[in-house]
Amino acid sequence: MAPEWLTLPLVGLATMAAVIASQALISGAFSVTKQVIQLGYLPRLQIRHTSTKDTGQIYMPFVNWGLFAMIVLAVVLFRSSSNLAAAYGIAVTLDMTITTVLTFFVIRYGWGYPLALCIAATGFFFAIDIAFFSSNLLKLFQGGWFPILIGGAIFMLMTTWKDGREQLNQSLRDTSIDLASFLESVFVSPPARVDGTAVFLTAQPDIVPNALMHNLKHNKVLHQQNLFVTVRSHEVPWIGMDKRLSVEPLGHDCWQVTLNYGFKNDINLPKALALLTGRGIDLNPMSTSYFLSRDIVTPTLGQGMALWREKLFAQMHHSATGAAEFLNLPSNAVVELGSKVEI
Repeated sequence: MAPEWLTLPLVGLATMAAVIASQALISGAFSVTKQVIQLGYLPRLQIRHTSTKDTGQIYMPFVNWGLFAMIVLAVVLFRSSSNLAAAYGIAVTLDMTITTVLTFFVIRYGWGYPLALCIAATGFFFAIDIAFFSSNLLKLFQGGWFPILIGGAIFMLMTTWKDGREQLNQSLRDTSIDLASFLESVFVSPPARVDGTAVFLTAQPDIVPNALMHNLKHNKVLHQQNLFVTVRSHEVPWIGMDKRLSVEPLGHDCWQVTLNYGFKNDINLPKALALLTGRGIDLNPMSTSYFLSRDIVTPTLGQGMALWREKLFAQMHHSATGAAEFLNLPSNAVVELGSKVEI
């Protein structure tokens, strides 16, 4: 459409726009994936912080190479930008439609505006968005299936992980022992106690971590101080340090600790536990050990998810980044004890 003398300048402008857009896409993918992980819809992935000042500057190798693989696949399948137009059109118009729908829920249930006002404010844009999306559906078989296939696959992975985690936690609860009762029985005839602090990570508060059971069974000792720590991620962006943790004494130098994080907070367990200083808990990093339970998931036939989803969840659980790395634990102070869990 441009005169011939403007071809090269416009190619340069388009190239710069593509670089800016791709950088925004990559950075956004890293940020959104991190938040989705902390909300419990994807397994832990490796996160590298690229700045000592800005916590939001991160790099996720798996996401980066996943984007690369999908882009190469799209280029090989479609071969030209004109062939890719159908896929691009459906992706953009569906994204616009979803954004409008989410806007309605935000202003109605988040901000509490009247229903009529919310419908009027979003209904106009929804009608336009759905018209664009419907027209692009005519090209569904010319390439529009591609973004829908990708979105469906990611949705399936996210729901499988969420449902699988619920089944895993339910299975652990069904076979668990109440922590307070267990400690009361243990201290009737206490095992040998050694100097230092043991930090037991557990997804469910008030139940005995598998790591504690195995430690007592095999090592037959208990540390002088024992912290039972549960990390909770909340559906808010930020939680300040003043609300980072809550502590409940269990007696015999044992405490139940709950750490709270927003989905934009960076999780650093040792830094958070340092806030316990002055609360009757003396934490010396040189004498603190972190005990983790590594659960090996075994799919079984029966109630719950379909067997293929259970097998997929088991593979995702096995491939997840270790909790020690995700929680920023010192590698020379971590003890992992494994057990099999049927779902």
